[in-house]
Amino acid sequence: MATIETLLNHLDLPGSPTPRLDAELLLAHALGKSRSYLHTWPERELDAPQLECYEAALARRQAGEPVAYILGQQGFWSLQLEVAAHTLIPRPDTELLVESALALLPASPAQVLDLGAGSGAIALALASERPAWQITGVDRVTEAVALAERNRVRLNLTNTRFIESHWFGALAGQRYQLIASNPPYIAADDQHLGEGDVRFEPSSALVAGADGLDDIRLIIQQAPDYLLAGGWLLLEHGFDQARAVRELLNARGFSAVDSRRDLGGHERISLGRLDNE
Repeated sequence: MATIETLLNHLDLPGSPTPRLDAELLLAHALGKSRSYLHTWPERELDAPQLECYEAALARRQAGEPVAYILGQQGFWSLQLEVAAHTLIPRPDTELLVESALALLPASPAQVLDLGAGSGAIALALASERPAWQITGVDRVTEAVALAERNRVRLNLTNTRFIESHWFGALAGQRYQLIASNPPYIAADDQHLGEGDVRFEPSSALVAGADGLDDIRLIIQQAPDYLLAGGWLLLEHGFDQARAVRELLNARGFSAVDSRRDLGGHERISLGRLDNE
């Protein structure tokens, strides 16, 4: 008898760091219910289609596929976003980038750019908090732009637009008060690329040259041409890259260069202000 309680008490997810949570999310999805429903009605039996759906999802997770890709969605900030295999899965660490951006500019009208928007997580989180801001999100991947636009439409965030562009390539003549980016920042030979959820995410959104800084270098070099005087550049980077990113910002003439720590205590983002351009 396949009850909720039986299924959750007989898990086989040895490769997952959170097997119970994974199973609850997959089971709730198969039932079309919330996780709280599972705890309220543990004796509920699954019908054949529900059980088939759950077992298929469980098999994908046993093969290592991220739960977010299996469900096709992921929570970020206060939003529920559609995700797919051609974009990164939004992570809690990136919320630090959103928090920092919100703290740097007032709620009055401003032009803001999200470079490498992916699912639209950063741009849409900012748009949800700052209705007066006009936010442009760009990504070089056509499917990512379409995905971000679907999220925008579903969330009805009319102060955001998404366009296809390789970094600043399609933005000639544009200037912004703030540019934020979570670019690729993993070194090509990093052993973590073969571990965990990262194995299933697009390498083009993860890897940036021998030291992981190729895209960050490009963004820092070109950003002054797209920032207004007094504008800010915010970059997410690896836990051990803060010093190198600060050096790059200083060398390009940014002021007020600083780094911010995530909940794990790692310097996760670095930022600088353009004073004279």
